[in-house]
Order: sequence, then structure tokens, then C-alpha cells
Amino acid sequence: MFKQSHNFNHKHLLGLEHLSKEDIELILETAKPFKTIFTRTIKKVPTLRGRSVVLLFYEPSTRTRTSFELAAKRLSADTVNIAVQTSSVQKGESLIDTAKTLESMKADFIVIRHSHSGAPYILAQNVSSSIINAGD
Repeated sequence: MFKQSHNFNHKHLLGLEHLSKEDIELILETAKPFKTIFTRTIKKVPTLRGRSVVLLFYEPSTRTRTSFELAAKRLSADTVNIAVQTSSVQKGESLIDTAKTLESMKADFIVIRHSHSGAPYILAQNVSSSIINAGD
């Protein structure tokens, strides 16, 4: 590993504009050991064991959704994929209501991809779960 000289103290990951150079360097340095981890038979580490990650994608996605899901699983998180096409969104449930429902179920992280610019920021202001922007 590396000597951590900077703390990443962001609750949400909404965009690069909120990160300092040191934040970005910390993320890149933290990711380096995964090159070796990915060559092992068991590609998991216990970093997020006991935590839940909900993937809430309002747009079709293969690479982005799968990348986030695999990353969460390789960090030992429990993952849930919300298929918006078969959720209460189809009955008119709002984005905030959907997120508040997930929050009430104790989702630790909500990874969101939404066509509305600013959707992740809206969630970050309205729920206690950590929000990760997967594209808006």
C-alpha cells in the first residue's frame, strides 16, 4: 500500500469539480493495488463488507452499470440493481421518493445514472445515503 497523507472526507462523489488534486491522487493511489488483486483467483477484498450499494440507472447502460456493480462486489458490498422499467417510477414515483425509499431501507450508497442534469446533486441534498454520480 502507500502512506496516506491526505484524508478523503467527501460523503458524495458527484463530480470532479468537487475534488482537489490531493483527492484525485488519493483515489488513484488507492486503486493501484487492484491491478494485483485482479490477477488473484478470488478478486475480492473486505473493504465494504456489510455495506449496501444500490444501482439506480434511469438510462440503459451496460459498461457503466456493470463496472459499478463489479467494483462494489469486489469490495464485498451487497448490491441491488433497480430496474427502473419495472419499479414504481412507472407509476409516477419521483426520483426523490425513490431515493427516500432506498434510504429507508438503509442503503449505504446510491449509484445513480440519470438523463436529468443535476439529478445526483438533488439526491445528495435530500437523502442521507452517499450518492455516487454515474452520469447525468
